[in-house]
Amino acid sequence: MSCMHDNSSAAAPLAIERDAFSEVLMDLRPVGVSYGRCEVRGAWGIGFEPIKAARFHFLAHGSAWIRIEEREWQELRAGDAVLLPWGAPHALAAQPGIPTQPLRELRLEPWGERTYKVHIGEDGARPSLLFCGTVEFETGALHPLLDLMPVALTVRAANEKDTSLRALLDAMAEEVTAQRVGAATVLTRLADAVVVKLLRAWHEDHRDEPSGLLAALRDPRIGCVLVAIHRRPGDRWTVESMAAEAHLSRSAFAERFSAIVGRPVASYLAQLRMHLASQWLRDPHTTIADVATRLGYESEASFSRAFKRLQGIPPSERRGSAVPLAAVSREPQSQGRLR
Repeated sequence: MSCMHDNSSAAAPLAIERDAFSEVLMDLRPVGVSYGRCEVRGAWGIGFEPIKAARFHFLAHGSAWIRIEEREWQELRAGDAVLLPWGAPHALAAQPGIPTQPLRELRLEPWGERTYKVHIGEDGARPSLLFCGTVEFETGALHPLLDLMPVALTVRAANEKDTSLRALLDAMAEEVTAQRVGAATVLTRLADAVVVKLLRAWHEDHRDEPSGLLAALRDPRIGCVLVAIHRRPGDRWTVESMAAEAHLSRSAFAERFSAIVGRPVASYLAQLRMHLASQWLRDPHTTIADVATRLGYESEASFSRAFKRLQGIPPSERRGSAVPLAAVSREPQSQGRLR
């Protein structure tokens, strides 16, 4: 696929936008879900510590307030949903300023594998009902897509705007309640759809965002390059070849990519390759040389040097093991080399 010129028809950029959104987000593969049904009453407050996974909250009915990191309190109404792609620290409460209790200190009533129920407050008071989920992605904290997302995405009145979102959440609740064979797998698939729907709804409500993942996917030139390098990460990419894909000069492309994506293109490509390498190295039948070849490195040695520089350990230490989410840090946003 080659990028189009800016003077293309009005309908064409929309096709590129849809293609880029679907293809690039396809790389976010959830591998585990924790699910909670929280029935809260009175002066309640819950504190969520930072984690290396995504969280989402959906207010089914009632009211609540959310405070993300050190920002101002934000009111949530029935039907609102919030996605925190990085698992940033935050608090949920009945009203701003109410003291919060850490989630780990609450009494969680087990409801199956990695699922729970929470009841806070005295019976008789009018309850609010929250669905809370944690989604772990395959080597998720390494993925460059997560770095491009805002710290939080709020989708207003999601149950009215997209009725299928509420249906998906109801289906998750049904799976938890029934506890049938394969429930954990079904929950993971449903959570995958919930996350993508939240991203799409946020995207549709924030078409004027000047930078970040969704802005990059909207841009017909940068979005096209993102699709190309996600499709073919092993090509011998250079800034010049990516600029040609975008039909821009080298300097114009590099400047435009950095301005919209928020990081240099060399940094993004390197992190994408290391994300894929971390996945492939978990397969005991895949050698380090195989990974180096698939990612376009000239030799196993050059790949190993790049992997150690960006990941802090040699690829041999990643062989056949999952990536500890808590041990992953983000790559510094420097120009760096392409490999």
